[in-house]
Amino acid sequence: MATSRSSVYEARYSWTPFQLVSGAWVRRLVALRVDERGVTLGGAPARHARQTAFVPWSDITAVVLWDQATAAMTPMRYVGLRRRPGAPALPGPNSSLSPEQTTRLASHVDHELFLASRHINLWTLDRERLVNALQAFAPKVSLEEVGHPG
Repeated sequence: MATSRSSVYEARYSWTPFQLVSGAWVRRLVALRVDERGVTLGGAPARHARQTAFVPWSDITAVVLWDQATAAMTPMRYVGLRRRPGAPALPGPNSSLSPEQTTRLASHVDHELFLASRHINLWTLDRERLVNALQAFAPKVSLEEVGHPG
């Protein structure tokens, strides 16, 4: 695929107290990366290395932006990946949740999508740059948006 490096989309976490205390302040952690190989879903800052997951394009059928209703005025936003059936389990902050738990938390999102999602927190998603990266590296992978019910 002949695409330029400028098509790569990478979002990084804001500085966190954990990074400052642990000495990890020398680099900002990747929250989401879309490049010629696939998508990297960053782990939570405190467990970044253990929870970060790389997913190759061959395993991805769609990138999904979705909301989870909360008691707050605004819903929690997520970015997730619909993956081919049989794709290997991913590490991540949601990896230990059961189907019953994910249904209680977001009944409008299927269990596998919930497990392959990351909360957009301590970083900002640039939808336009995400769309551009998808068009450059995986034009057959769709971007879906799923709002919370109600």
